[in-house]
Amino acid sequence: MTSTPAPIRRAGILMPLFSIPSSESWGIGEIYDVLPMVSWLERAGMRLLQLLPINAMAPAETSPYSAESAMALSPQFIAVHAVEDVVAIGGEQALTDDARRTLDVVRSSATVRYREVRALKDGVLRRAFAHFRDRHWRTGSARARSLRRFLDEERWWLEDYALFRALHAAYEERTWLDWPEPLARRDPAALEHARAEHRDEILYVAWLQWIAAGQWADVRRRAGTMELFGDLPFMVGVDSADVWTRQDAFRLDVSVGVPPDAFSETGQDWGLPLCRWDVFQERNFDWLHERARRNAALFDGYRIDHLVGFYRTYFRPKDGSAPAFSPAEEPEQIALGEQVLAVFREAGAEIVAEDLGIVPDFVRASLTRLGIPGYRVMRWERAWREPGEPFVDPVTYPPVSVATSGTHDTEPLATWWADAPADDRMAVLQIPTVGAHFAGEDLQAIVGGPCTDRVRDALIETLVASGSDLLILPIQDVFGWTDRINEPATVSDANWTWRLPYPVDDLDAEPLAIARANILRLWTKRYGR
Repeated sequence: MTSTPAPIRRAGILMPLFSIPSSESWGIGEIYDVLPMVSWLERAGMRLLQLLPINAMAPAETSPYSAESAMALSPQFIAVHAVEDVVAIGGEQALTDDARRTLDVVRSSATVRYREVRALKDGVLRRAFAHFRDRHWRTGSARARSLRRFLDEERWWLEDYALFRALHAAYEERTWLDWPEPLARRDPAALEHARAEHRDEILYVAWLQWIAAGQWADVRRRAGTMELFGDLPFMVGVDSADVWTRQDAFRLDVSVGVPPDAFSETGQDWGLPLCRWDVFQERNFDWLHERARRNAALFDGYRIDHLVGFYRTYFRPKDGSAPAFSPAEEPEQIALGEQVLAVFREAGAEIVAEDLGIVPDFVRASLTRLGIPGYRVMRWERAWREPGEPFVDPVTYPPVSVATSGTHDTEPLATWWADAPADDRMAVLQIPTVGAHFAGEDLQAIVGGPCTDRVRDALIETLVASGSDLLILPIQDVFGWTDRINEPATVSDANWTWRLPYPVDDLDAEPLAIARANILRLWTKRYGR
């Protein structure tokens, strides 16, 4: 299967789903909240919405890159008010006084309060599921038949995931490594007994995935021509359904991360398992084919997180011995990376590659050879070997690339400008397409000042004018906000909790949001996006 060509020059916005709750949401951005976001994007002349991963996560986890399944959607994103079975039991009006107070708290919070949101939703959804089970499943209604079709169609991943999640709940969310040995090593008799013992919980997990899938399919249909892009996490956690079901394909005696880089002087240890690439090659990369198939079914395209890890994976042995790369040698690394990218492409979705951080030159050369867009982050695109290390003018970025002002891991543009050395700020103003906005003015005064609206707009318009066919701007940079999504190499209650300052369904009425949409539309039209 080959990819359908996308529009050549286009622009989009990077926005985590959890960050866009509406006035009806339960304290977190939900699947149906994509639609008012799409409405604002259309006003802004945007063609694409880039989300962070929406995979299922462990109950105590908040990072979307710590997936407990490469296939399942996170139930936290279910729009509770739109679930037929929730409506049938009375909706919000049926909440207890305590639950009502909790809902008010999470709705009014300035940040996402994951623990309360998840507990509140799980309580209501379990009651709604009991209604479905008694009124539909046991009577074989049309809705029951729809769920059965979903179970048959998605059995290739859902059967193992539902059992995994049910066992997790039964063993108080302990890792599968701590389950009774027959279940941990997947003894067939033990699994069969578990399926019978936890039949109701397994059906609940499947019901949640059916509800989420139905809402997502409806949103994709109603989004029309707006492209919805996902984000494929490089790896799943050790305590994931994927690793539990493929134990011989992963090394658990080592931990995957990255070597020292701009984010951490000592590197980062992500605690993720290492793929046994020789095993995956023997199996024709079956798991990666399944991931590609799943992502192509959910999204028009997706970003491949930590691309370099698919060429060479950096790992630290848990016995304290020296870190290393897998594979170890460059020829094998190139061959592996290009095999993996071919797998992802074959499923039919468009792919872009996050090639940032410590990335050897041969990886970007490989992307160029394959015609896969890598990233051009303006603050990092400099002629490093030239005197003064001038910034590269974005108009010269190659067409097959993704231009951007930052990522979910970087500080917002306004913060970067405020913290950058004066020499760097002056060097930015020396970019011809940036400097043209301040012709005849005292550049030293601009360098010495804050990131004003004029500075912000000069930088953003320069990126809209860039040579990259694809432009993806973090929403914070469009507005000049200083809120961060994530600070790498840190564990913080602030990470992954940022929300829009107003409900997403108010975007079309907020004066500032209207003004920003209008200027974006002007620029996208001016520069052929």
